[in-house]
Amino acid sequence: MIRSIVFDVGETLLDDTSEWGRWADWIGVPRHTFSAVMGAVVVAGRDNGETFEYFRPGFDLPMERQLREDAGCGEQITEDDLYPDVRPTLGALREAGFWVGVSGNQSVRAGELLRALDLPVDSVRVSGDLGLIKPSPAYFDWLAGWAPGERDEILYVGDHRDFDVIPARAQGFHAALVRRGPWGHLWADDDEVRRTADWVVGSLKELPALLGRREPAGPEPVPRG
Repeated sequence: MIRSIVFDVGETLLDDTSEWGRWADWIGVPRHTFSAVMGAVVVAGRDNGETFEYFRPGFDLPMERQLREDAGCGEQITEDDLYPDVRPTLGALREAGFWVGVSGNQSVRAGELLRALDLPVDSVRVSGDLGLIKPSPAYFDWLAGWAPGERDEILYVGDHRDFDVIPARAQGFHAALVRRGPWGHLWADDDEVRRTADWVVGSLKELPALLGRREPAGPEPVPRG
């Protein structure tokens, strides 16, 4: 039985269109060109951060992120960046008795911005807070100690085959892939995803019906971290 549900961030809860557009503007590349090159990087099975290398070899992402912040045009996450199904789904899952967390590969600043949105969740922790990133086993070991329940009682929901679904299942968790954003659409019908994921959904709003209601067997422990 599922006890806890943890959500990835980019293209799971957040529409990243605006943020990637701001990155294209920052490095002086047309937004369409930047998106097209990123698509090629993704199809090749590489990390989307490698997109910058095609425009600026040796691109230092942490340094450029700080330069953006210093220039007053750093990361922004607002209510408008949330997909419309996010708040209703998170709220419905908590009302149904599930512990709900948010965790993905984001910067410390992004974690602060996410917490400022006051989402209906129990906790928000991102890789920048932890010094750990997906899909490392160390990240999922941390997650196993953070979300209440055994590994087979925790569902991880994301849009990425190689960073979310496959590593989560390999580490003993349940996994769901949401078909949205470039990666979700690219891999929703992938054979390995279909073999591995517990569910592939077109919207987060499908999850409450799929999971039903959880009735706790006793007092709920307080998660660590």
